[in-house]
Amino acid sequence: MTLVLLVTISMLWFPIGLFYLGQGDAKTCGAIAGFVGVITVIGGILQATPLFGSDAFTATLLIPFGIVYLTISYVILAGTQDLRSLGNLSLMMCIILAIGAYFFFTGGGVKADGTSFIPKSLYLGLMMLAFVVLTLVVWAVTYGKLSPKVLGVVLLVLTFFGLIIPAYDLIGFGKLPL
Repeated sequence: MTLVLLVTISMLWFPIGLFYLGQGDAKTCGAIAGFVGVITVIGGILQATPLFGSDAFTATLLIPFGIVYLTISYVILAGTQDLRSLGNLSLMMCIILAIGAYFFFTGGGVKADGTSFIPKSLYLGLMMLAFVVLTLVVWAVTYGKLSPKVLGVVLLVLTFFGLIIPAYDLIGFGKLPL
């Protein structure tokens, strides 16, 4: 489920990245954000169920991202001018992602059988750190501290290195690049 969601999320990040670089229109991007937000929240809820191994850790990353996407949809479609609340939401997402990075790097606690609660992954830890940077850039843009063009470039780069490459490496080769 997570891999499908990563590819689906790329369907948002790519057009939003281009939008911040002056290509595309707000209403379509707002609609895309809404569609992807709903799918991401539903996917996160499913991820937490026994159907998908009761993976609460992944769900705690997916559902907040879905909420961010739904908020972006609202902000764009409503024409909200003061984006600081979206920035504050992104700042909270930054904290969630930093915790996720920590667990991917360390594995968290150890189960009775000696395995980690969270499988260690250098790539996923680095991916979470890249997403920390992304959410900090969103926060900085919403507070007028950084150009939206920087956000556009970051989104385009992370569409491939944070979503497409890891998803298709796992789908096609069963492993991450690192």
